[in-house]
Amino acid sequence: MVATDPQAEVAAGQSSPGLLGQLIRFALIGGFCALVDLGTYTLLTQLAGMAASPWVDIARAISFIVGTTTAFFLNRKFTFAGGRRDGKAQIGSFVLLYTVTFFVAVGVNQLMLNVLPESAWQHTLCWAVSQATATVINFVMLKWVVFREPSTKEN
Repeated sequence: MVATDPQAEVAAGQSSPGLLGQLIRFALIGGFCALVDLGTYTLLTQLAGMAASPWVDIARAISFIVGTTTAFFLNRKFTFAGGRRDGKAQIGSFVLLYTVTFFVAVGVNQLMLNVLPESAWQHTLCWAVSQATATVINFVMLKWVVFREPSTKEN
């Protein structure tokens, strides 16, 4: 019998895919969630009139929350399925991680808005730089802290 539920694999003692498999899954899920994030940001800045300060920061904050919340649940299920599941501690580490990367994403976005010249692509490019920065931080911390796999060493 083949289990399709990642939690069943964890219960059976199987681990997540190797690092390469996790990177591929993380990239695919991240690409999808980045489109969700960018779509939200674009809708808010272009259609909802939130392109000027301070509204652009609020737009970036909302888009970040929508994108990263989606990414957390998809990565938990498909990328880091073999990781620990210790309830409150995992939720706490997730909240701490995403709080830090939230401020990093919004701050980098604002920095890029101040550094890059105005253009038709300025908001998109600023978003991309802020997203890339947050993504690297998220992968490292999700893999080795939030969804850390149990040690394979025998006691």
